[in-house]
Amino acid sequence: MERIWVLAESGEQGPTALTLELLTAARSLAPTVEAVAWGTDTAQVAATLGEYGAAKVYDVGDLGGALPGAPVATAIAALLGAGDGVPDAVLLPASYDGRDVAGRLSAKLDRPVLTNITGLSARDGALLTEHPIFGGTKIAHARFTGEGPGIYVVRAKSFAAEPSGGGPAEVVAAPAGDVGKTGSAKIVARHVEAATGPKLDEAPVVVSGGRGLGAPENYALIEELAGLLRGAAGASRAIVDAGWVPYSHQVGQTGKTVKPTVYLACGISGATQHLVGMKGSKHIVAINKDAEAPIFSVADLGIVGDVHKVLPALIEALKSRS
Repeated sequence: MERIWVLAESGEQGPTALTLELLTAARSLAPTVEAVAWGTDTAQVAATLGEYGAAKVYDVGDLGGALPGAPVATAIAALLGAGDGVPDAVLLPASYDGRDVAGRLSAKLDRPVLTNITGLSARDGALLTEHPIFGGTKIAHARFTGEGPGIYVVRAKSFAAEPSGGGPAEVVAAPAGDVGKTGSAKIVARHVEAATGPKLDEAPVVVSGGRGLGAPENYALIEELAGLLRGAAGASRAIVDAGWVPYSHQVGQTGKTVKPTVYLACGISGATQHLVGMKGSKHIVAINKDAEAPIFSVADLGIVGDVHKVLPALIEALKSRS
């Protein structure tokens, strides 16, 4: 394994956390790490990408409001077809745009994709991947046996992002060219959900509520406790599906993966779908009136009690200390 490319996504604050995680992972697997990025400020984010290990950034450029999938996949395919500095692997984030690029790149190269990856290791000159199955109770391993580069889609929080101290990455223009009708879809507006406090997948403390709260209005207890702890409020799939809270709050296999220092599960039974998204937390505290609830099997501290009594008591205790 000599060279790895990483699809580098950026937001308002620069490269996304998952991008930095992938760069860190790539650094440990290959001596040469390069990135593919797009947007109007690639030259500005090149410093951060370089700090996390990218030696070079292929800049697809300003997409003019187009959805990234088609032009970015086209640009990567063109770079690979040029045959100069072809990587052994392309790592893409398991985000909306990352999955879109992966699918289109797979079609253009006529090669399969390995998805839902939570672990990567080098073995016999190839990458061995880890995939949680059966709700995270088992781990499957896979590897490509055909021609490279392999296309890998990696889930968030699978690796810790750590800077390498490198200098700014070299920026090389890599325009997509004509993508035909596939580039006709345009982003005409963006809606950013109003939020206060840290992001759910970046917060050091996460307080999540489940059906044990009993009613939608009781979710206010979760939000208040999260605010007092300077953390973020999360939710189980059950109350998201019930319409109590937006999907952006969901923790679990089909929601966000979180690894905070402290995770409080309040009124959550602990179905495997939820455990997959939070069991990597450093300290887990569970509050449930059912002493046999599966959540207690992963908890470091368990409180067998009614959340309607325990949460107000915790909130009052925190307020008295402030």
